[in-house]
This record gives sequence, structure tokens and C-alpha cells, in this order.
Amino acid sequence: MLWQILVEIVIGAICGFAASKLLKVNGKGILFYIIVGVIGGAVGGFLGSLIKIGGGWVMGIILSIVGSCLVVWLYKKLFKK
Repeated sequence: MLWQILVEIVIGAICGFAASKLLKVNGKGILFYIIVGVIGGAVGGFLGSLIKIGGGWVMGIILSIVGSCLVVWLYKKLFKK
């Protein structure tokens, strides 16, 4: 159980980092990447279930990155300087 949570946090951090680099958000710490990745994973999973795609860890990572990109885009729109 604890192992699964740790793996989800690491994957979330990687997906959040990837989304931040794709959308050119710099200067954020690891906590930002973890939060964006975990929220993005939930958003991506929800969107995947809506359009009936999913299954497998590769599709899960792709959906997490897409969801993280949506979260980063929303972050940039709400908190742009």
C-alpha cells in the first residue's frame, strides 16, 4: 500500500515536470511538480474514462501528462505575472 502511494507520487512528479517543460513553466520546485502531476493524473484519468480510453500503464502515463498539461495551462492562466 505505501509502496503504491510512493510510486504514484514519483510518477506524478515526473508527469508534472514533463508538463511544466512542455508548457515552459520554469523556476518551480519539486513540490509543485508533485502536486501538478498528482492532480493531472486524476484529471487525465477522469478525461480518459469520459472518452472510454485507458488500460495499461503506458496509457495511464500519457493521460497523466495530458492532465498535467491541462493543470499547468490553467495555473498559467490564473496566476500569470
